Amino acid sequence: MVAGLKALLLAASVVATASSATAQCRQALAMALDVSGSVDAREYRLQVDGLAAALLHPEVRDAFLALPDSPVRLSIFEWSGVGAQRELLGWTEVRDSADLSAIADQLRLTQRMEMPDATALGAAKVQGAATLRTQMDCQHWVLDISGDGKSNEGPAPQDVRLNDVTVNALVIGEPETGGRSSPGIGELSSYFNAYVIEGRGAFVETALGFQAYESAMVRKLKRELQVLILSAR
Repeated sequence: MVAGLKALLLAASVVATASSATAQCRQALAMALDVSGSVDAREYRLQVDGLAAALLHPEVRDAFLALPDSPVRLSIFEWSGVGAQRELLGWTEVRDSADLSAIADQLRLTQRMEMPDATALGAAKVQGAATLRTQMDCQHWVLDISGDGKSNEGPAPQDVRLNDVTVNALVIGEPETGGRSSPGIGELSSYFNAYVIEGRGAFVETALGFQAYESAMVRKLKRELQVLILSAR
């Protein structure tokens, strides 16, 4: 797997270099973390610390750093209800391992702030798009939304169409069992596929509970970064 990834990244690097010797910022990646009322204190730490660990995974690091002349810019914010978003990381260019380590350290030091209980996925999409559109010199805009529930406030996510942004999702849910008051992983995944994601190559990754968030985020980042390295041609 590692050898295959390195070969893929090398081939992509050759193609990208040949096509654009002066390429800048191949991707602006805005990551949106769900901190609505359904996320308790333990789950919050699993999500934030899981993202920090995923950013330091060797294959994720290699994907970030594959094209040093065309870096990725990263921004991270939390979201819950309408108008309830908090920036955790302003736009940061990832050029080396030290940049990823600094971001991970910052995430681990982040403490939860009280936010509304509501889940406003449409508003999170609007915020993500506004954040991305400040990065006009990047070749691709990607919004990466993590969520564990359906939208229940603000504009419906399917009514917020971001034609110039790829929206991917990481859905956190529990197994499908009878008698649950909240939707299981299958229902949530179908919801996000139908109403939340959009754009070229958009996809949904799943985590079976917050304890699986880190490994799901590793898979998601590898897929996002690899696809967009190849498309940089």
